[in-house]
Amino acid sequence: MNNHFTLAAAFVLLLTACEQKKPYPAKADSVATTQQEVKLPAPYETKAVKNYCKVIGWPAGKMPSAPAGFTVSLFADTLKNPRNIYIAPNGDIFISEANTEARGVKKLGAKVLGVAQSQNLGKSANRITLLRDTDGDGKIDFRQVFLSNLNQPYGMLVIGNAFYVANTDGLWKYDYKPGQDKITTPGKMILSLPAGGYNNHWTRNLRANADGNKIFIAVGSGTNIAEHGMDVEKRRANILEINPDGSGERVYASGLRNPAGMDIQPGSGTLYTVVNERDNLGDELVPDYFTSVKEGGFYGWPWAYFGQHEDPRPEVKRPDMVKKTIVPDLSLGSHTASLGLVFYNAAQFPAKYKDGAFIGQHGSWNRSVLSGYKVLFVPFANGKISGKPEDFLTGFVANADKNEVYGRPVGVAVTKDGSLLVADDASNKVWRVSKSK
Repeated sequence: MNNHFTLAAAFVLLLTACEQKKPYPAKADSVATTQQEVKLPAPYETKAVKNYCKVIGWPAGKMPSAPAGFTVSLFADTLKNPRNIYIAPNGDIFISEANTEARGVKKLGAKVLGVAQSQNLGKSANRITLLRDTDGDGKIDFRQVFLSNLNQPYGMLVIGNAFYVANTDGLWKYDYKPGQDKITTPGKMILSLPAGGYNNHWTRNLRANADGNKIFIAVGSGTNIAEHGMDVEKRRANILEINPDGSGERVYASGLRNPAGMDIQPGSGTLYTVVNERDNLGDELVPDYFTSVKEGGFYGWPWAYFGQHEDPRPEVKRPDMVKKTIVPDLSLGSHTASLGLVFYNAAQFPAKYKDGAFIGQHGSWNRSVLSGYKVLFVPFANGKISGKPEDFLTGFVANADKNEVYGRPVGVAVTKDGSLLVADDASNKVWRVSKSK
């Protein structure tokens, strides 16, 4: 089976998978985590659906909503699918602009599938844009394409005099001097990565460990539940670890279906991730989750979900692996497409936000009622999760009855001045949240 099976084939699978009945016995269950009692219904308790949102764009003067004491402003506009945000050590703001391309969808009729109304398809911009707010007034005073002619870039990273870009098919390293306006010299691919696959699992995120001597790479699965066999999934559904020169690759943690969001917890240096879980088991399965990542840990995909709950589908049976599955730390709700993650390590926001985590939820398509479409906050105290997720940035849903949304939040980042930036890829904007003066 070809690793690079088309997007069209993936959507064909969606058309057929949603017609599944409930042929396999399974039970409801409840799982206790540190801060939650997570109720898991039986698989197929509700019918799997395709329920795509319709992005209508933001009307003039309309913005997302933050809690009292915060101000939301438009930071950047007229981008082309701003998917991820990276803040360099010197404060420079890098935006990766890339999207799912519609090569195969056109053959099936994107309007029929609803996909075209829910996200930007078509030709990907395949570039990174540099933004600067040099005077700290919350407005951009420098904007320039920093790097172009890429292949669905997502993760970005600066270590010393190197700028790293994770394209969907490989990690590239460029010579870089902090403060430069544009990459002008050729880069080098230091690690190839498996490309192609299910839905939006083209993103490859990057983080460095606290010492800067290891790089973590998030690689999502190539399929929903390994329905094409595990040969398609080599080096996928993992967080990989390498040296900064691309050598020494190993699997740091596995069984992570789509660990798009990663960040290093301040103080402890622990790696955390948010994981976008599997589809077509019903409205409330399987919860996306936020968790610390244990070195060598296995988190279930494709054989188990949210701890040792065996997936009921016959193509995924490995009881031995089910027994090894780690229960994640925190449920974020099913089909929320939790994809963005950043710890708040600045001082601008009130004390309750210090060292907590912000999570960008891109929003559902496999649930009968829209879910996600917001930014959550997870409080921490003494290095541990100290409470349930709280809504932080909302107002993205325009009309739930009509499945209309203004935009879709995804990547999140904390600037040098302590404000929070939120990439809204569907509306081609970046929002800024700051403490009110």
